[in-house]
Amino acid sequence: MTAFSSILCVGNSWFPTMPGGLNRYVYELIHHLATVQDKIELCGVGLPETSPNYPIKLTNLAEPNTPILQRLWSTRNNFLKRQSTNPDAINLHFALYSLPLLASLPTEVPVTFTFHGPWALEGEREGAKKLSVWVKHWVEQTVYNRCDRFIVLSKAFGTILHQEYHIPWSKINVIPGGVDTSRFQANLSRQEARSQLNWPQDRTILFTPRRLVHRMGIDILLSAIASLAFGIAKIKSKIPDVWLAIAGKGVLRDSLEKQVTELGLHNHVKFLGFLPDEQLPIAYQAADLTVVPSQSLEGFGLIVLESLACGTPVLCTPIGGMPEILTPFSPELITEDTDAVAIALKLEGLLSGKIPIPSRYACRDYAATNFNWTKIAQEVRQVLLQS
Repeated sequence: MTAFSSILCVGNSWFPTMPGGLNRYVYELIHHLATVQDKIELCGVGLPETSPNYPIKLTNLAEPNTPILQRLWSTRNNFLKRQSTNPDAINLHFALYSLPLLASLPTEVPVTFTFHGPWALEGEREGAKKLSVWVKHWVEQTVYNRCDRFIVLSKAFGTILHQEYHIPWSKINVIPGGVDTSRFQANLSRQEARSQLNWPQDRTILFTPRRLVHRMGIDILLSAIASLAFGIAKIKSKIPDVWLAIAGKGVLRDSLEKQVTELGLHNHVKFLGFLPDEQLPIAYQAADLTVVPSQSLEGFGLIVLESLACGTPVLCTPIGGMPEILTPFSPELITEDTDAVAIALKLEGLLSGKIPIPSRYACRDYAATNFNWTKIAQEVRQVLLQS
């Protein structure tokens, strides 16, 4: 491994303008790799113009609002036109925009794919048509067959990569995601954070930032909240007044609002819509508990790390990589199952004091010690530059 290396990354879109776990991961990874003076180039769709002294070279391959075939054609042509020498390592992050580039990648340079999730399987779970699912799986498998090694953010997604795409475990490296502990931090009191967001000061607040799609489990969480809010008097008397803040957009917004009406939860649930990125650390700090009720395909659980870094404990379902984060820290924060009963039982235990909740300091210290980006980026770099 050379002292300073050249690393080419192929991502999806630019994080500050296009939110999402994959985009955020790539954005933070490349900036932390750049701090060790490696030469970093990111290719993607919808990337901005930057100043000459920007530490990372950005190559915009296409515009995101163009038709898909035109976008892929532009991706290939603009990649071939770029002025750059061969890198020491190539790191692909998104199969769709990697596919047109495969024939142009230098054969002598190792290619690592960072597997953020099964694109085809996610579409299938959300009701995509069979042809769409087949095409996505073909794209993924074609790209993966060209790669030398893989990074997954959890053993759970390593298992999916192995079983669904037949990648041998010998090629799979498990490296968890990182969290920007300078941005996600416990620098406000709960009261100060609530004041900034105009949230209630006198209620127990649960927070969940999620896309409003089926596998995220927001409908299940609403049913759990209803059982807490309107449970039998003996149980209800032990539970503080709960207010659930839901941040995110998605196709289920109307049906979830209808569910809130049917369950009589208007006084207990607030749909925030899209929450600006700068307000996300404030929202974590304003909450007593972050809840992640995922039902399937939660490969890592970046929300878990972000909340812990802000000093707020997280309750999650036993799905994907989330238990891998929480089990060494506080296994009591993982529900027994994914259904509303299991979530409600765990919430009842936590909110009534029967289950101890980790302190703000303990949450922050665990995230900062084990998942800070400086540490994670070095682990990724070692895999990328393996000879």
